[in-house]
Amino acid sequence: MNRDDRKEQKKHSRKREAILRLIRSTGSHPGARWVYEQLKPEIPDLSLGTVYRNINLFRAEGDVAFLGVVRGEERFDGRVEPHPHAVCRRCGKIADLPEDIQAELFTGLPPGEPVRIPDFSLDMRNTVFYGLCKACLEETTA
Repeated sequence: MNRDDRKEQKKHSRKREAILRLIRSTGSHPGARWVYEQLKPEIPDLSLGTVYRNINLFRAEGDVAFLGVVRGEERFDGRVEPHPHAVCRRCGKIADLPEDIQAELFTGLPPGEPVRIPDFSLDMRNTVFYGLCKACLEETTA
């Protein structure tokens, strides 16, 4: 491997690490465009395509979770263990449900425990609640 190949490989690794670090550091459940916009000032040669490719790689490797499409954009979570989310129908904000609310909603269903349903062997669950976030709710009542 020549010096230019090592330099390119190092750039690639630095970009990949920055993308994963950012997704894992935020509770905002970002989309690829948000990740790109946050990292572009720090990594001027970063492309949106690089962000998408790396996120898809992280998904395949189990390093990030895919939450679904919200307001036309795929959204991701750096916290990969199963946990429920709430999505605002108006602004698209995504939030993790707090532990105490989870306990109320899922009494008798330990986190991470396989769900048992007759005639099925389920290995994953993705629970999403939809409604309005506090800010959007206050706008509608104001």
